[in-house]
Amino acid sequence: MVGDDTATRARLLAAYDEQLRTDAETPSAIAVTRLGPLRLVTFRGGRGFITYRGLGDVDAGDVARLVRDGLAHFATDTAITRVEWKTRGHDHAPGLHEALLQNGFVPDERESIMVGEARALAVDVALPPGVRLRRVTEEHDVRAMAAMQDEVFGDPVSDAPADALLHRLSLDDGMQLWIAEANGEIVTAGRLEPVANTDFAGIWGGATRSEWRGRGIYRALTAARARAAIALGKTLIHSDSTEYSRPILEQAGLIAVSSTTPYLWKR
Repeated sequence: MVGDDTATRARLLAAYDEQLRTDAETPSAIAVTRLGPLRLVTFRGGRGFITYRGLGDVDAGDVARLVRDGLAHFATDTAITRVEWKTRGHDHAPGLHEALLQNGFVPDERESIMVGEARALAVDVALPPGVRLRRVTEEHDVRAMAAMQDEVFGDPVSDAPADALLHRLSLDDGMQLWIAEANGEIVTAGRLEPVANTDFAGIWGGATRSEWRGRGIYRALTAARARAAIALGKTLIHSDSTEYSRPILEQAGLIAVSSTTPYLWKR
């Protein structure tokens, strides 16, 4: 059984690396620059993002140079106010943590990279009385959803996240926004991100108001998004999960194949 689990994890991690660590990872990018193995991605709203499939056979000196040069690319653009360097726990990257700290990056919360079969998530889940799920597309719903997520994540409520989501919807690139509501209030929200030309769809932005947690609503919203993914021809689901959502996804059959820690730089 352990051997089967190890083989499954290796198969899912290989699919993640091969299919997702490409331009498919950043469908809403407005610019992408290559710097050696790095992909330097610019998003709307002054956000930079640094990612890669792997760094190759590097030593700590090579890694330090990549960090300096990657940050310099964004630091010269005054429109960029923040940069995220996305690390993965299974990468060969000696000295990366130290190099990021030396260049002003601050580590955020470590998350689990979860991957699994979409059909494992697409099950019937009973909702509490008075709670309903629906997909949203109208601007007032999108703004209410984004404000709720800001509140749950402890961020200042801002127009920027809603503006970005509305822009994505205007592109008609397959992204779907889902909410659960009770008595006209959004209590859980999340989005589905089908990844073009891959077997994958991502489930992101999951947020539930504290007083509604532990009642199966997030699980039901996840199941709804998995069914939507299957309808789009996707067979695999991936997500970067906090310690709150990870056990729910594990119970549904997803596997933690690695970890990811975002490191954040602010101007």
